[in-house]
Amino acid sequence: MLTLYQISKSFTHKKALDTISLNVPRGQVVVLIGPSGCGKSTLLKIIIGLLQPDSGRVEIDEQEFSSSNINSLRQKVGYVIQEGGLFPHLSVEKNITIMADWLKWPEEKKRHRLEELQQISRLDPELLRRYPLQLSGGQRQRVSLMRALMLNPDILLLDEPLGALDPMIRADLQQDLKEIFATLNKTVILVTHDLGEAAFFAERIVLLNQGKVVQQGSLREMADNLAEPLVTRFINAQRNPLNDYLGGRK
Repeated sequence: MLTLYQISKSFTHKKALDTISLNVPRGQVVVLIGPSGCGKSTLLKIIIGLLQPDSGRVEIDEQEFSSSNINSLRQKVGYVIQEGGLFPHLSVEKNITIMADWLKWPEEKKRHRLEELQQISRLDPELLRRYPLQLSGGQRQRVSLMRALMLNPDILLLDEPLGALDPMIRADLQQDLKEIFATLNKTVILVTHDLGEAAFFAERIVLLNQGKVVQQGSLREMADNLAEPLVTRFINAQRNPLNDYLGGRK
């Protein structure tokens, strides 16, 4: 479904991504994790075409991103950015349907999809008339997810979608998101700093550092086969979630 070939990107002579190659099969959940500044968010922006790589290429369903097809391929990718990124001057409903409105979907089709997404995300229909500032953090993230799913994309990208939430709301949304991923069978790439969260969601964890893939696999595979000292330090810094997960807690 998604293939990255030798992706490199620099900003003012600082390399953000260094020849990253990655293949994500259809329906797989992959989590990108690593220290701040390692290139996780930059990689998501390149996948959706918001940034152009200095070298390498991105293929979605065996189609390479190019200037001629970027708009059509972007419609195959849903994107949830940090803290939601909702437009404060638009109602919740208008935030969700903004791309469908731009594509001039018929009202019946748009209404049917909106009802589907309300059921999937468990959003109270009464909230559709409100504005983002009238919602809680968890509600805003549900709306952001609905917006990302509106066009029924093949790929879903989530950039630290739960990072700004308090622990109880975060735990509830983690469970809901995992159920949504399983129900929709989308190809998912999620960015997080939290190793426990990565283990909860991912079939495969990809650890980045200084723009390179350091190690990838399940959490157990990574813990059993530490590729280099950074992996050891990163795991030890989050020892409690690691022990919880490897000890049998799901």
